Amino acid sequence: MLKRDFIKLLAAGSLAFTALTGAAFAEMAASIDEPVTITFYNYNLASASIGADATRELIAAFEAENPNIKVETIGVPSNEIITRLQADMAAGQQPDVAQLVFRDLLYIASDLGGNALEDMAGEEAYAALVDGMIPRGVDLGRVDGKTYGLAYTFSTPILYYNADLFRAAGLDPDQPPRTWDEVKAAAEAIVEKTDAEGFFPGAYGPADGTFVYQAILMSNGGKVRDGNTLTFADPEGIEAVQMLRDMVDGGGHARLDPASPSDAMLAGQLGMFLYTSALQSTLSAAAEGKWELRVAPMPAFGDKPTAPTNSGSALFTFSKDPVKQRASYELMKFLTSKYGYTIITSKIGYLPLRLDIVDDPEFLGPWTEQNPLIRPNLEQLSRLTPNVAFPGPNYRQAESMMKEAVTEAVFGEGDVAEVLTAAQQNAQSLMP
Repeated sequence: MLKRDFIKLLAAGSLAFTALTGAAFAEMAASIDEPVTITFYNYNLASASIGADATRELIAAFEAENPNIKVETIGVPSNEIITRLQADMAAGQQPDVAQLVFRDLLYIASDLGGNALEDMAGEEAYAALVDGMIPRGVDLGRVDGKTYGLAYTFSTPILYYNADLFRAAGLDPDQPPRTWDEVKAAAEAIVEKTDAEGFFPGAYGPADGTFVYQAILMSNGGKVRDGNTLTFADPEGIEAVQMLRDMVDGGGHARLDPASPSDAMLAGQLGMFLYTSALQSTLSAAAEGKWELRVAPMPAFGDKPTAPTNSGSALFTFSKDPVKQRASYELMKFLTSKYGYTIITSKIGYLPLRLDIVDDPEFLGPWTEQNPLIRPNLEQLSRLTPNVAFPGPNYRQAESMMKEAVTEAVFGEGDVAEVLTAAQQNAQSLMP
């Protein structure tokens, strides 16, 4: 009880500090009339992939269109970026714009001083910012009715499968599994009749957050929390994890390294892989000329509708200076424009959150025609479900305890219900 009371006091103190520091909130400038420099913390820039190159291309195009705005980019890996922001703020370096994941949403809004875009931009400018974007995507960045995170790079869990392994196992690649029972049967057939592994979900690794696991859980009618009460060990959650455990015990669910789950799929040695749609371009390149890659929607629990969650990021602004707020606003508007999503989708692999560009010949149309594998994932956007963030200053520790328990329950020897229930009870002490 003493630990829990201390955590509550700590959280209350953080909220009070945020309220005091955010009291003098100036109105965003109407225009940029003199040169200004803003910082942009971005985790795509910290990678060695085409995501970094595409992001640099977007920034260069923005600066060419906005000659008075200089963007100072700061590339930080996604699992380190929130810590870097905290450290820079403590050192007196005020960040302007940051690409952050949704697991940090509540913390950013309540403790880190993120700006509510409606307050910063005003009603008319905010409406222009989100006009034409998928409403479900915009809604995911809201806290208490205000938008703190502008939907940016999104993906949902998609079922990749190796059509060649399906044929070798006597399966029809034109009829991919639609339910978890069908995934189990197909995986066991692949293991029995080929030298490859059957199935693996990217749900356990340190870099994946919990979005794949949450999608599986919520597709069974469960949820990770109800307010500040954790619920991932409710019957629906136990049943979802027990399904994965049964697949492991039956041999269809591979025992791969959770830190590098895509390696077997890239090598053509895994029949099915449930993971982010952002991996599609990488898998397509790996498969070209070697094996046939196909995709299908994420599997369902019988006739229950699936609940694909979002991974990826939102854009947050922390600027307090009115001119830098305007510059930050213009950058966010450009990155999420029709042109921005044309680059983001075609060169990085994230989903376009402006569906009117998908078949537009001036934007994504030619690319979509050459890359039809994106369409199952576009369909899942109509059922997009929030990747639920945890509240309180200890949110990451609580989330980690949940993920570690799921991994232990799936791959270990203990009773699934007992493992999840014990973890839920321990993690509950970290809730505000």
